[in-house]
Amino acid sequence: MARSALLNVMVQAALKAGKSLSRDFGEVQNLQVSVKGPGDFVSQADFKAEKIIREELMKARPTYGFLGEESEEIIGTDGAHRWIVDPLDGTTNFLHGIPLFAVSIGLERNGEIVAGVIFNPGTDELYTAERGGGAFLNDRRLRVAGRRVLSDCVVTCGIPHLGRGNHGKFLVELRHVMSEVAGVRSVGSAALDLAYVAAGRFDGMWQVGLSPWDVAAGILLIREAGGFLSDADGGNDMLGKGTVVCGNEYIQKALIEVVKRPIPTR
Repeated sequence: MARSALLNVMVQAALKAGKSLSRDFGEVQNLQVSVKGPGDFVSQADFKAEKIIREELMKARPTYGFLGEESEEIIGTDGAHRWIVDPLDGTTNFLHGIPLFAVSIGLERNGEIVAGVIFNPGTDELYTAERGGGAFLNDRRLRVAGRRVLSDCVVTCGIPHLGRGNHGKFLVELRHVMSEVAGVRSVGSAALDLAYVAAGRFDGMWQVGLSPWDVAAGILLIREAGGFLSDADGGNDMLGKGTVVCGNEYIQKALIEVVKRPIPTR
């Protein structure tokens, strides 16, 4: 596959940050036995990875803006471009020694995502996409799964945890979805959830409470793999509303209808 100069910059930044995270991941596994735990160490790994990415990207395109999870936003002087970065998506997995975490880098141009990279150092899987150029896992072209009925599908979601999200609303949504599908999974990384839908591993996904850096790269992967996305209201404001429902043409439509079913009142 041929990559543009911009996508190559993004890939190199992701790989460099991934190498740093891989080293720190080994240390985290050793720290599991301590009473204090590895939480402080992981936060430093997160900051370090973002610093690596920011320096690589800004060196290549110093006029672009930068929105990252761990630092203040940089407003670009060119006014059209912005990097949207999550240096470590799946922090809780990382913290517990689970090798399902990712570096996620999206490039926004005039409000639209035009390039995306998701890299999982734990599995050495590199997902890339450029607008109009297709989506790839390493060098293999990706397509979303072709199943057309929910009863054949395995879908993924994000499960709200302590102090986050509306647990009651999620449990109602989950009950509705569980009654329609062959299986429900949760990876613990929204970026990887989206990448796995693009790769056809999952048939669909729904999730709320997301930030732009969680989904920017994955949104383009889904589209370039032939998939369909919306926010939870059926619109196109995934970054603004922080919600995503996706799959192929049939499953995305069916899944959003299930998720939007009214919550029963007593």
